[in-house]
Amino acid sequence: MIFKKSLVWIVCVSFFLTSCVTPGQSTRVGPKFSSQVAQVIQKELDTSQVKLDIVVPVFDPGIPATDKEQEEEMVWPELRRAEANRFALKLKEEIEKTGRFGAVRVTPDANATGDLYVIGKIVESNGEEVEIDIEVLDITGKRLYNENYDHEVHEKFYKNIRNKDKDPYQPVFEEAAADLVELLKGQSNTDLALLQSLTEMRFAAHFSEDAFAEHLTEKDGSFQLNSLPSDNDPMLKRIRAVRIRDQLYIDNMQSHYEEFNAKMSESYVAWQEQSMEEVKAMRAAKYAQAGKAVLGVLAVALMIGLAASGGSGNGSNIGTDLGTVAAGVGGAALIASSFKSSKEAEFHRETLEELGESIDIDLGPRVIEFEDKTKEITGDAVKQFAEWRAFLKEIYEQEKTPLKQL
Repeated sequence: MIFKKSLVWIVCVSFFLTSCVTPGQSTRVGPKFSSQVAQVIQKELDTSQVKLDIVVPVFDPGIPATDKEQEEEMVWPELRRAEANRFALKLKEEIEKTGRFGAVRVTPDANATGDLYVIGKIVESNGEEVEIDIEVLDITGKRLYNENYDHEVHEKFYKNIRNKDKDPYQPVFEEAAADLVELLKGQSNTDLALLQSLTEMRFAAHFSEDAFAEHLTEKDGSFQLNSLPSDNDPMLKRIRAVRIRDQLYIDNMQSHYEEFNAKMSESYVAWQEQSMEEVKAMRAAKYAQAGKAVLGVLAVALMIGLAASGGSGNGSNIGTDLGTVAAGVGGAALIASSFKSSKEAEFHRETLEELGESIDIDLGPRVIEFEDKTKEITGDAVKQFAEWRAFLKEIYEQEKTPLKQL
């Protein structure tokens, strides 16, 4: 723990955290310059890699506000909400495969505690095309980058037997995870450890602002680390015990997301393949509708032109009149056909909607235990996590003896 005590004096060495040094500070007495301390500690930290914990909140499903917009953009809320959970889990799995981070956890929202936050939004998902927006922030509140990832599924993907059990959207998650690894390249262990210390202080201040807020400075939504309490501080020991409980709770939530994904996986993969076919068919139907409608309008225009040119009316215009009638009938037939194509397009939309509504999220009540206390939490994952945090804070407040083991 000597390492964390020393970190209090490290400043101006990280792009995450900044502070200032008093001009003219003497190096003969008192503490050394931060750069000198950093050099000593860096040698000690290089022997072991500091791995940051990642929080991946459930994706923003990107559902348009109105029913009309949802229909126009072919977005079905039930399916998108299910995808929001699945996409977060898929990204988590790809980040874990890199082996460059600590715990990677899917959470209901961004209120959970972690060193880095990978926040996603679904922009497009129709079986043929997928597009997601990824924003990465650190615990200081600083946005590190914001990128858009998209992928078009090849039409032969679903027909290739080698792709069985493969997710056609996998490339977007792989690319996002690779960019996250690239972000941390070149960052020293000292920088990363400082970020972890700030994470601990933010968690501590959440439960006891009076005791730990002095160690932090907040300005315009951004946090900086001023100092650290002693490792022997009884309040800090309690906070660390509570944080372990909190981490265990979130770890247990991972099985919920995995089970949900397993339940929806077969239906979802079938939807992806069917949706791709429906999107292609609907696109063809729209093209056919537009083409036939144009031909119908041209035919009607021809009929009007012929009628105008034969307006004097005599026996010599019989052929012209027959042409007018034929053009009119042909135009009506083509327009009627366009309506038929429109109905086909509508059928494809309804088919996609039915597929989307067949997938839903089921989250039942849970009974949680903490020492000799139990509590039932209900609602969706966001509400349950909020109730858990409130329950945990209540237990913390009720703890009268700082040294009592949690």
